[in-house]
Amino acid sequence: MNSRSADKIKFTSFDELFNSSDIQNKEPGDIQEIPLKLLHTFHSHPYHVLDDEQMEELVESIRQRGVLNPGLARKQGEGYELISGHRRKRACELAGKKTMPIVVKELTDDEAAILVVDSNLYREVKRPSEKAKAYRLKMDTLKHQGKKGEQLTAALIGSQGNESVRTVFRLIRLTYLIPELLECVDEKRLMQTSAESISFLREEEQKWVLDVINQGITLGKKQALELKKASEQKKLSPEMVEQLLKCTSGKKAITLSAQRIQEFFPEGYSKEQMEAIIYELLDSWKKAGGNWKHIEG
Repeated sequence: MNSRSADKIKFTSFDELFNSSDIQNKEPGDIQEIPLKLLHTFHSHPYHVLDDEQMEELVESIRQRGVLNPGLARKQGEGYELISGHRRKRACELAGKKTMPIVVKELTDDEAAILVVDSNLYREVKRPSEKAKAYRLKMDTLKHQGKKGEQLTAALIGSQGNESVRTVFRLIRLTYLIPELLECVDEKRLMQTSAESISFLREEEQKWVLDVINQGITLGKKQALELKKASEQKKLSPEMVEQLLKCTSGKKAITLSAQRIQEFFPEGYSKEQMEAIIYELLDSWKKAGGNWKHIEG
């Protein structure tokens, strides 16, 4: 990060620095046609650039009308670090373009990081991994800027996206997952509430969890908390992870009405006596193939 004193940095929002009305008022010399090979991805870019249906539409638009809104970059060595316009750059590549219109700005590391996050974060729904990385990048940058206290900084970040401080912290916590588990969160194979607890596990322990999840086992919030506790006590092992997750996988919770059950027993029967008889009857039912004739119909 730039060594400039944090209290001297004044961030300009993305919309203030770079919006369509500003672009229209630019002098021709302010927008440069930069060769794509000289445009490099921002070093901490938190968003995915996907060759999906939306990308196909953007490619076709660029083929027909060109790039309507220039990207934003800063000079870096012999090339340029792209701040905004990563999807447009990819679309230009797919459309067979060799250059892309770019507004080149002088930006500090902190200013560039904030603009990278804000250029997309609040404009469309993102994968959990993207929001997590974006929030952490912005949190780290604002802390470097000199914001006081994580709570206040998280409140500032959340207010721009209409999200609570708790949500901001929970998302940032996901960045402590190994990449494979973070991908599981994106694919909804691992719920965010469970992933938050797993993020406290050491890297090797997270790999044990990943191995079990890859077997098609679902990790619930309760099991995730148990794994976190065992890790804190340094008792976690691959065998414990597998045993805990496999023994709870696929089992449904069953709630029986105590009042309804008691109707079948004489007054004075204890809970233990009733349970013993119920299990004995169920065992007999199982041995009979689970198909008692008098239960049918």
